[in-house]
Amino acid sequence: MTIDTTNMCSHLQKKLFTEDGVYHRLWLAMQNDPELTAVVRSRQLHVYRHGKKILVLAGKAAPKVIQEDRLNELL
Repeated sequence: MTIDTTNMCSHLQKKLFTEDGVYHRLWLAMQNDPELTAVVRSRQLHVYRHGKKILVLAGKAAPKVIQEDRLNELL
C-alpha cells in the first residue's frame, strides 16, 4: 500500500512510520491486507475496507473508530 504523505500531519507520520510509533503495528498490518485502502484527507489518514470507512487516524487526536473491524484490535 502506498499513500501520498505530502499533506499528512508530521505527528501522524512519526506514529505510523517509525518503528517505535504507536500506530506502526497498524501500518504493517495494513501493508499485508489487500482489502484495505487509505487516503490522506485534512492531514488525517482515513482507512477503508471494501470502500467503507472503518478508521480515522490523526496526529494529535485520538483515533476515531467508525466501524468495528479486526484492524481496530491493533490500536
